[in-house]
Amino acid sequence: MLTVVAALIQHEGKLLVCQRRRGSRFELQWEFPGGKREDGETLPGALARELQEELGVTAQIGPELHRLHHQYPSTGVPFELVFFAASAPADQIQNREFERIEWRRPEELPELDFLEADRDLVARLASGAIRADWAG
Repeated sequence: MLTVVAALIQHEGKLLVCQRRRGSRFELQWEFPGGKREDGETLPGALARELQEELGVTAQIGPELHRLHHQYPSTGVPFELVFFAASAPADQIQNREFERIEWRRPEELPELDFLEADRDLVARLASGAIRADWAG
């Protein structure tokens, strides 16, 4: 099964969210930064690599916060999605892959059109049921 990792990076009470590029699969929908685990990688190692590639930062990967299984009808590929708390210097984050990146308070997240696989987590973050305030 494909494994995807994603980071909940918090700064001053806000979470980093990323909008997929126009023309990409699921274009202009929002997600948390991360990506696919490659063979031989640990989950934290895969996330650290993805954050370096997408945001140009060396991040500290914290505890796992949420895990789910999902399958998009359009792709037909089942995957496991694992979310981790992470920390990175906010002033060093660069947008290398996305249409836009923004810092949003958890209660504002439902205002954005998130990927279907992220929506349960978004609701839990907005309600305070899951918190991502890990300091690294």
